[in-house]
Amino acid sequence: MQGLVQGVRSCQDTLRVAILRHPHVRDINERRKILSHSGCVTSSPPVGEKGLENLTVADVLVTKGEEKVGSWLWCRTTDTVYDAVKNMAQNNIGSLVVLGERELIAGIITERDYLRKIIAQGRSSKYTRVGEIMTDENKLITVASDTNILQAMKLMTDNHIRHVPVIDGKMAGMVSMVDVVRAVVEQQGRELKRLNEFIKGEF
Repeated sequence: MQGLVQGVRSCQDTLRVAILRHPHVRDINERRKILSHSGCVTSSPPVGEKGLENLTVADVLVTKGEEKVGSWLWCRTTDTVYDAVKNMAQNNIGSLVVLGERELIAGIITERDYLRKIIAQGRSSKYTRVGEIMTDENKLITVASDTNILQAMKLMTDNHIRHVPVIDGKMAGMVSMVDVVRAVVEQQGRELKRLNEFIKGEF
């Protein structure tokens, strides 16, 4: 994934150089306009035309349809692992935030926790509590909704995690590495399409 982060930035550099050298782009203001559409200038692009430097975790949550947080995003320390994993399967998600006393965040439980700490060790998911296998709150890595998408990707890559809760004082959602990569790929695709349209004179 580290290579993907570097690849994204390399693609932006390539777009910048290609536009600046393009023979049809002689006016400096026109160059800046195209660069801003490609995410190379951090101006204030319209929604839907944001470059990667302006794309945030909040944008990913909106794309996922998680503007509103539901109870399906969490479980409790006293729940059985069986019920937690069943919840994940029913909602097609790979992790749950774990709530403890007074509804405070106590940690996170993921598919990986289930595989390594239940299946691999031959334990029963129906008789093991979530609190016994979760990643504790003091080790929990989170992001805010205004975190840049590339920063979120780097955070997950550096810490070898695939899911990260979005916390804005309270639970705002959950993003995975798949969500982040999909957002980056789709954004780069839009940027390349705009560049091709520009070169063809359709911009």
